[in-house]
Amino acid sequence: MDKQDQLLGQLARRNWLILVVFVILSLFLRDKNFTIGVLSGGLIAVCGYQWLHRSLVKVLSAAENPAIRGFQLSYVYRLAALLVVLVLSIAVFKVDTVGLIIGLSVVVINIMLTTVLSVIK
Repeated sequence: MDKQDQLLGQLARRNWLILVVFVILSLFLRDKNFTIGVLSGGLIAVCGYQWLHRSLVKVLSAAENPAIRGFQLSYVYRLAALLVVLVLSIAVFKVDTVGLIIGLSVVVINIMLTTVLSVIK
């Protein structure tokens, strides 16, 4: 396993760790809707990240043009699916918007943290 594979594995594990920490911290506010928002946003972000990761691995392992076209379609499907899930979360399930935004930031915070940690090393 090379260094890049290790980094991707660390990113994936740290996404879940940050999400768990956020959910535990949100429990202290004793607002169930906020906690559900954080959890929902985090799950959406982490699942979107995993989907993108699988698509990138698939396209990079195949050197032919149809794989690139498939990645482009997968990217559009992923964005559409995320949009539908976000709209349903806010409009239908009435998830707390601030909690949802905090949960959605899990992957961004993880990437920033990973960047800072790699610069410090």
